Amino acid sequence: MLRGLISRLFSRSNDASVDSRLTQAKALLEQGEATKAFTLLTVIAREGQPEAQFLVGQAYLSAQGAPPNLIEGARWTRRAAQKGWNRAAFILATLYLHGLPKEVEGDSLSSVFEDYKEREKSQPDYYKAARWAKQAAEAGDVDGQALYGYVLSAGPDDIRDQTQALQWYQKAADAGCLQGHLGLGLAALKDAQTYEQYAQAAEELQKAADGGLGTALYLMGVMTERGSGVPQDYVLAAAYFGQAAEKNVRGGQAKYGLALMAGKGITRNRDRGESWLRKAALAGDAEAAAILGDWYGRGIDLPPNYAEAISWYRFASEHGHAASSHTLGTIYLAGVGVPKDPEAAAQWFKLASEQGDMQATADLGNLVLEGEAPKEDGQALMEFYKHAAEEGDMLAAFNLGVGLAQGVGGERDEAEALLWLHKAAEKVVNAQYWYGQLLLQGRGVPQNLEEGRAWIQKAAEAEMVEAEVTYADLLVMGVGGPKDHTEALRLYRQAAERGTVSAMFSVAALYGGGHDVPEDRTLAREWFLKAAEHGHPAAQLMIGRYYANGLGGEKDLEQARVWYRKAESQNVAQASAELASIGTGGTVPLPAES
Repeated sequence: MLRGLISRLFSRSNDASVDSRLTQAKALLEQGEATKAFTLLTVIAREGQPEAQFLVGQAYLSAQGAPPNLIEGARWTRRAAQKGWNRAAFILATLYLHGLPKEVEGDSLSSVFEDYKEREKSQPDYYKAARWAKQAAEAGDVDGQALYGYVLSAGPDDIRDQTQALQWYQKAADAGCLQGHLGLGLAALKDAQTYEQYAQAAEELQKAADGGLGTALYLMGVMTERGSGVPQDYVLAAAYFGQAAEKNVRGGQAKYGLALMAGKGITRNRDRGESWLRKAALAGDAEAAAILGDWYGRGIDLPPNYAEAISWYRFASEHGHAASSHTLGTIYLAGVGVPKDPEAAAQWFKLASEQGDMQATADLGNLVLEGEAPKEDGQALMEFYKHAAEEGDMLAAFNLGVGLAQGVGGERDEAEALLWLHKAAEKVVNAQYWYGQLLLQGRGVPQNLEEGRAWIQKAAEAEMVEAEVTYADLLVMGVGGPKDHTEALRLYRQAAERGTVSAMFSVAALYGGGHDVPEDRTLAREWFLKAAEHGHPAAQLMIGRYYANGLGGEKDLEQARVWYRKAESQNVAQASAELASIGTGGTVPLPAES
């Protein structure tokens, strides 16, 4: 009895000592004395006090008062989480999602230089992240609730639970957590198909954006630019992208840079635009690097700088940008800014094909068939794809299907191509498009317009630009199903706004009259001009007619002559006749824009 009383007295005294020392350490942190605070906290942490353990972990992770050490930081954070310190559980879950070295699980003392050792790149561990995020979430940590919702939404199939994810996102959002609103918005965006559904997603994303969350600002910019769920407004979209860029969101930096360079929704400023694109590219945004390559290669504002263009295309290619790899192949094949080198072109096409570029396999195959690249390249490529496809690689199955359809490395086999493309279509959007095209054309199988259209539609819904344009064509003509000119117009505009020239022409043609959408010759004129400025021969003919007849705007015979001559230079025979008609004062025929 006496021993128990003495034990309780000493325990209370020790607790009081720990509390006072912890208070002293936290006061030192507030005063900016991080090194002194860390020295005191390490003593308390070794005594098992969870808050001190958490703070020691934070010191290592943030390099405040202690040398940076991911392993020690994660270990101390884990010890605190194991003792029920729920903020530590949230931090630990976040660390596991980013990937922690295996040494974290051990207890051997790590060196101050541990973080600089050569080691394999750590992979995200959703299972451990789920364990610790759940602990934090169930204890009421709102950030933990949002994070647990994310793990349940994005994790492997055996832990994924969308219903629970939404519940946790909602709990976090109800408590005012911006990440909770972001999670709800992303979940709604994932399944959205109608304007109303996109509007519901935008409502949640707007709350997160109003709180300054960078990802939400970027997504609101994308939705505002496209008019998805919110009114289309290029000025507001540019503002969103600018705010996201300032918060180091790579996609926001790229979009803001592009807006500045193009003067879209904001006063044009080439230098600032290039600066933001460079920031995005150097942070790893392959699309931004590719845009810089295009800008220098085409010589926009300045003479072409092929060396700079190739440098950026290489950078983008190294970051997995298939289109840039394909462009490099085209550059070496044509000898633009570099000596012509079919062998180098073949290597770039091969890489682009491996990265998923649908045209690269065909281009490589053509080089093989034309004898400008060794036939063995095509055969080796096909063998590689077949082996990988048989192992379950769906991208390889897609590439194998395309190669078989094009006769790369051997004879064409469209029937077998269909089998592989159908298999790949489960997961690869490009395979859906190719499979649909073969069905529409009756290649390797009897023509099936209805099923072909359904596969093209599926790829279009995944926002593959070529599929959007092709599906819109089918909707206009009523091939494989009913006509729907309103939906076709939406798809054409979506593709046109992303720079697809044929889609610009189609938008203009639909607005020009004779279709099941309201005629608007002013808009038709605008879109014909855009397509014409991008070198579209038929659009040059049409804008010539619009100027000649004063359609959708003022009559301007001088401009009509300019565009007729451009169309004429591209062998549009009708342009010559209509140009001559202007010269003799005759009547230029009104356009038939079907």
